[in-house]
Amino acid sequence: MGFLKNVLSTIVGFFVAIGILFFLMFLFIGIAASFSVSLAEIEEISVKENSVLELSLSKPIRDYTPKKEEFEKLFDFEDPNISLNRLITAIEYAANDPKIKGISIIENNMFAGMARRKAIRDALLKFKESGKFIYTYGNFYTQNQYYLNTVADSIFLNPYGIIDFKGLSAEVKYYKDIQENTGVKMEVVRHGKYKSAVEPFLENKMSKANREQLSELLSSLWDTMLEEISLSRNIEVEQLNNIADNLLARTPELALSNKLIDRIAYIDQYKDALKIASTTKKDKAEIVAIEKYISLAKPKNKKKAKDKIAIVYAQGEIGYGKGNENTIGQKVFRKTFKKLAEDEDVKAVVFRVNSPGGNALTSELILHDLENLNAKKPVVVSMGNVAASGGYYISCQADKIVAQPNTITGSIGVFAVFPNATELAENIGINAEHVDTNKQSMGYSFLEPISPEFKTFVKEKIEIIYSTFLDRVAKGRNMTKTQVDAVAQGRVWSGAQALEIGLVDQLGGLDTAIKEAAKLAQ
Repeated sequence: MGFLKNVLSTIVGFFVAIGILFFLMFLFIGIAASFSVSLAEIEEISVKENSVLELSLSKPIRDYTPKKEEFEKLFDFEDPNISLNRLITAIEYAANDPKIKGISIIENNMFAGMARRKAIRDALLKFKESGKFIYTYGNFYTQNQYYLNTVADSIFLNPYGIIDFKGLSAEVKYYKDIQENTGVKMEVVRHGKYKSAVEPFLENKMSKANREQLSELLSSLWDTMLEEISLSRNIEVEQLNNIADNLLARTPELALSNKLIDRIAYIDQYKDALKIASTTKKDKAEIVAIEKYISLAKPKNKKKAKDKIAIVYAQGEIGYGKGNENTIGQKVFRKTFKKLAEDEDVKAVVFRVNSPGGNALTSELILHDLENLNAKKPVVVSMGNVAASGGYYISCQADKIVAQPNTITGSIGVFAVFPNATELAENIGINAEHVDTNKQSMGYSFLEPISPEFKTFVKEKIEIIYSTFLDRVAKGRNMTKTQVDAVAQGRVWSGAQALEIGLVDQLGGLDTAIKEAAKLAQ
């Protein structure tokens, strides 16, 4: 029997080994095939003569996108986002690429935010300095799309298309009544009459202070947009406001008569125009997609410089912990700043911030570590779409702060929110009982009224954080605490407004911040 068992186990082992061998062989063939496909696709990206670079971006544009892991590269997994810096680099590269004759922007539904759109728009304006053309076609232009697309030499619109050009608006929903009706309300403690994020839980209508800040913020953003459209389309700002007020772009004919577009055409007619503009003798223009062209747009023979400027990205809400490419945590920044401080080749740091804020403790920890870095080398902050509240906190002590005119920043204020369902619990028959060893053991309960003592303690902490926030900004911006408080109180500002009141030093994008860092590092 023992002999038979040994024979059977040997046979089973043999077939298992054969199975594993076949599996590994097929896996190797699969990997090799995938690798071959990836190489073939790379070869297909080669740009032909008289090509047109096509911007048809549907993926979100982000300040920072992590590099692909080797496994992702091997199987050619698609990136869910596009790096703003790599996109701009590709546009700059195309300006000097003799095979690229122009750019076509088509059905551009990019998710980028206002400041990133301006950065892309500025890159396209610079591209035009090469003498190459930019054409754009749309079945429908949203206001943000139209703003970016006005860089084009010719704007084409579908015969049944429309341009949504009507000005900026902000709607705020208020929940005070529904809280009373449902028995669930938000207990709010705040410092700052403009800290409007929590106002909907406290009021039934917009406060005078909030209406003031929103009105001035929207006016600043709209003015920036109109000034740039006016220059590109050669239309007076007053006339653009008249077009918006009376919806004089609601039909292609009205848009054409008011000079918002250059031609009404179908897509095939647009492609014929591209063919003529690219001076190709073929039936159609050679098109190369920007998402593929990005992989080619790399400087050749790039030498490794000894003197470097590091760019550190902080994007997303500020939480507590390690952090990643989507959230800001203190651990990754402590490690990064320490490494950069000790790196003798790094002569300056650009801190790119794109955050609406979040955890106050994390903001303080990051600022402290940034201060330690700044004690050894220059730091310049580059603000993205938004660098407000905690996003401004971690920025305020840099040697210089650079923001786009349509960046949202400021919001120097603090609040805390506690959901409370005491009334709902009573209405549906829930009774919460607790046993404590000390007076404040319970702290806060979702199902019991907030105690005056607890609210006092929270208010005390809010005041400490707000006062510390003012101190940090006053030190970083060379202002008095009173001067900071006058522009704080939770109020948000556009980058253009922030420049006027001293919260930022200069208007511009990431490239401007890098140049300023190079100057500071001599």
